[in-house]
Amino acid sequence: MANRTNIYYWKCDRPQAFYAIDRNGRGNSADIEKRVGEMLTGYFGELPALRPAGGQGNHLTFLADHAGKTYFIRVENGPDGDDYMEVEASVIERVRAAGVPTPHIYAVDSSRRKVPFAYQIMEKLESSDLNCIYRQGRLATPEIMRTLGGYVAHWQTIAPAGFGPFDAEELRRSGTLRGLHTTYRDYYTLNLKKHLDFLVTRDFLTRGQSQEIVELIGSRLGLLDIGQGCLVHKDLALWNVMGTCDKIQSVIDWDDAVAGDPTDDLSLMACFHSGSEIQALIEGYRSVRTLPENFEPRFWLHLLRNMLFKAVIRVGAGYFQKNSDFFLSDDGDKLEIQTRMRIDAACEGLKGNFKIDQL
Repeated sequence: MANRTNIYYWKCDRPQAFYAIDRNGRGNSADIEKRVGEMLTGYFGELPALRPAGGQGNHLTFLADHAGKTYFIRVENGPDGDDYMEVEASVIERVRAAGVPTPHIYAVDSSRRKVPFAYQIMEKLESSDLNCIYRQGRLATPEIMRTLGGYVAHWQTIAPAGFGPFDAEELRRSGTLRGLHTTYRDYYTLNLKKHLDFLVTRDFLTRGQSQEIVELIGSRLGLLDIGQGCLVHKDLALWNVMGTCDKIQSVIDWDDAVAGDPTDDLSLMACFHSGSEIQALIEGYRSVRTLPENFEPRFWLHLLRNMLFKAVIRVGAGYFQKNSDFFLSDDGDKLEIQTRMRIDAACEGLKGNFKIDQL
């Protein structure tokens, strides 16, 4: 198994970049469901009732009914042999201990010794993802944002060694969460040139825009020289938060978690939300934890870096051509415009020409 040393963000930097998950098990759907059934039989002692769970995420998902209880099964069967599911399970346990609701994971194995995939057997959550409620206009957004901001502050009390993605081998060996990079600057700038060159090649950015971004980041690199990282979800969005119109019941999908900068998760939410919504998020954060030094320039640095990797994914995976019930947007053209506008906003913020409440 290869670790994530060369990965800034899995979806765009994995060896099989923009890999569309193999929902047929590299054979047929009956084959992979059969193998999942065998795995579950070993766990439960008998074959549970099994059915696909659907979804548009990065994993194959199933529902298993056993002894009057329904379980949620996640399967990673990509060609990269990624073993981060075990890291994610450890992160989730630590986040719950820090006071943030997370789903229970009953079993996890990414060794691929008994079955040709990594898997998690998880608690089945009955609530909706908050993005669905938000898009329906029913979410008590300011209240939810304040609560989520407080949760971000709570999970930032987890302070792993190192920076960037975690070392799965070290976790197995010592139980320690350790980032694979020595400095945060090394992680932040990892694959930055590759991402910019990709966006230029695909005519999303001009060469002049790319050079301006390099210069803007270069002028603020000193802000990345932090001595201690904190836990960062790295895919924080309302579709990874479960609950009701006015309550958060669980924060899910920690499979991109890293050791990083405390402004990062706050800036990730700014990839999608208005200035007033982000101010509510920050208000909730400040009710628990003081904002870090040089908060605004660090916020813009991370919004820019996050929008760049998201742009790579959106261009490379054809998100701007998707419409209808796509989880991210029902209008690909609108999503492209929003992506460009957020990159511009981050650049103007770094220049001192734009404030968070103007998003």
